Amino acid sequence: MSVHSSKVLRALALAGMVAAFLLPAGPAQASASLRAHADARGKFIGTALATGPLSDEASYRTIAGGEFNQVTAENAMKWDATEPSQNQFTFSGADAVVNFATQNGQQVHGHTLVWHNQTPGWVQNLGATAMRDAMRNHISRVVGRYADNPAVVSWDVVNEVFEENGDFRRSFWYNTLGESYIADAFRAARAADPDARLCINDYNVEGINAKSTAMYDLVSELRDQGVPVDCVGFQGHLATQYGFPNDLRQNLQRFAALGVQVRITELDVRIQMPRSAAKDATQATYYRDVVNACLAVTACAGVTIWGFTDRYSWVPDQFPSEGAALIYDENYQPKPSYTAVHDALAGGTSTDTTPPTAPGAPSAGNVTSNSAALTWTASTDSGGSGLAGYDVYREQGATDTLLGQGAANSVTLTGLTPNVQYQVYVRARDGAGNLSANSPLGTFTTQAGPGGSGGCTAAGTVQNQWNNGYVVQPVTVTNTGTSAISGWTVTFTLPPGHTPAGSWNATLTVSGQTVTARNAGHNGNLAPNGSTTFGFQVSRPNGDTRTPSGYTCA
Repeated sequence: MSVHSSKVLRALALAGMVAAFLLPAGPAQASASLRAHADARGKFIGTALATGPLSDEASYRTIAGGEFNQVTAENAMKWDATEPSQNQFTFSGADAVVNFATQNGQQVHGHTLVWHNQTPGWVQNLGATAMRDAMRNHISRVVGRYADNPAVVSWDVVNEVFEENGDFRRSFWYNTLGESYIADAFRAARAADPDARLCINDYNVEGINAKSTAMYDLVSELRDQGVPVDCVGFQGHLATQYGFPNDLRQNLQRFAALGVQVRITELDVRIQMPRSAAKDATQATYYRDVVNACLAVTACAGVTIWGFTDRYSWVPDQFPSEGAALIYDENYQPKPSYTAVHDALAGGTSTDTTPPTAPGAPSAGNVTSNSAALTWTASTDSGGSGLAGYDVYREQGATDTLLGQGAANSVTLTGLTPNVQYQVYVRARDGAGNLSANSPLGTFTTQAGPGGSGGCTAAGTVQNQWNNGYVVQPVTVTNTGTSAISGWTVTFTLPPGHTPAGSWNATLTVSGQTVTARNAGHNGNLAPNGSTTFGFQVSRPNGDTRTPSGYTCA
């Protein structure tokens, strides 16, 4: 039995649902609650609870208890709420959340022990020795209070330790104690509750990028040192205007390969106000895609939505022109996003079998030697699940190639070959997975210019090898031509049995053992002699030490 099993078993026995969380239960009715469908998939679907409406509003309590099998205290377990003055602890709000969860057969995820925000000034002004002692004491008292409570099964031990570029955040914790405060916090939490699952949590780490890679490296290093990091939380504060992290699933999987549990911890999807049916449909697609990414990764324990009603969302206060980020509106009415989460948990059992209409023929503009901006007349969807996006293909007979994807009716293709005619078409997809018919063909020819083997070069360096995988970083792409380029494509070959497990700063497509990497939106433009880098992770059979070969660039 694992170190966490005894607490989890006690929690589930208390709720009368042991089988539901250890093994997927039998199928739920199609109209069942979110938690019933999550139980049937062996996952949790959670929400963050605010203590005010939890005590004052019957509708809030009914939905919170009926729809979710896991809860997180939005603020009631943070340092300023539990220890506002040194050694003066108060647990009224935290206890209210735990008691509610116990009454409703729910797990509790503790949030959060060590964070640079919502920590009282008295902590921030301490010297190094006193600060470390205060941190250990706080963790001991807060985690220790619930160590014997079967409902409280996990904790966010440290929260938001990285900057966007992957550097450690220069918080008062880091500036006073250095990086070691992270390991110390985890060890203190393990001492306070040997059975709880201990997590590190951050935002903007949903995709594979500099910040998530820094998190990956830290978790790997801590676990190698025997620090008890059991799980990684990906907050999931998304916004429709910035696009969806399409490599979320691959990112979850690469962390899972470290031996940790992964989870989505604070999901919301804000839109630019005012609401519209189109914005609701896009938001619903984001929710569905997050849930599906978690469902596809065995080590993903579940998804927590950061609240559930727009009546009590942090988003409008933080982002004044944005809002409507949750799955119920301000009047507790379910939105299309609720349906998207429900149907994803139900196994995609949607009643929508109507495909979108075919898009219009794509028209090309701003054509260069290796890129083209396409636009087309948007599709419509009457089936109820909403448009999810578009796929752009090159017409090549029996082997049409996917050139690009987008959420709106436009996309910029990159990595094209100079002086080549392209015939392309577009297909729309909806939230239920229905595909439209092909659009009429659009035709354009790329300009002559630097390209092929003489236009750019690529070389990769293998790092961080382990028994069944490795990371190639950096792959350096250099423009060897005499003119600037606005996109590049790198092709290489993987040994048999090797498969990509994620990438950053490039998008990978795979055909057999041949992998094609196309630039991301931010690194396609290279001046003469200019260079950029990307990286990728590979899974391989144990003991197979072969690595990729044959890098070519166009």
